Amino acid sequence: MLILAFDTATDVATSALVSDGEVLGERSSTAVTLLEDVDALLRQSGAHTRDVQGLAVGIGPGSFTGIRIGLATGRGLALALGTPAAGVSTLDALAAGAPGAVPVIDARRGEVFLLEDEPRVIRPADFRPSPGAVCVGSGAVRYRAELEAAGAEIPPDADERHVPRARFHAALAKGFGPADALEPLYLRVPDADRTRKRS
Repeated sequence: MLILAFDTATDVATSALVSDGEVLGERSSTAVTLLEDVDALLRQSGAHTRDVQGLAVGIGPGSFTGIRIGLATGRGLALALGTPAAGVSTLDALAAGAPGAVPVIDARRGEVFLLEDEPRVIRPADFRPSPGAVCVGSGAVRYRAELEAAGAEIPPDADERHVPRARFHAALAKGFGPADALEPLYLRVPDADRTRKRS
């Protein structure tokens, strides 16, 4: 099965083209260049849009704008190509790229999204990792000092385990179906909704 996978929930957008588990190409950039990256992946591998049999789309948690860009792109491509899609948690993809580590994504506003037994949002100072636990992701990089003070180990900033690689989305994707059934994984109310409720 030829799967086009991508995730735009964090500051680094990733995309990959994977055929039966073999990575044909992978790119990292930003959410705004996602379609350019998809086009480049197809051209470099010699594949055509009609060859894509499934889409694996990152559903967050992460940036609300980034998640919406990814879902809108997934729905648009699925509609145009007649291709089924599956949603994959960005935290799960980070975990797949760093087995045994705790995925931690910067949630802004002094909070992080993390995955232990289940996904949750927490202030870094309130996180109590197991001694020697390895934490990866944008939140681990941003709050390195707080997490290391609590006993966690953080790989160097440039370590690729901090990025939710799209190849792992392809490997984790299951239950392909209509793209409009994909739901974002929001662990807190979007800022716009919070503002509306206060007015």
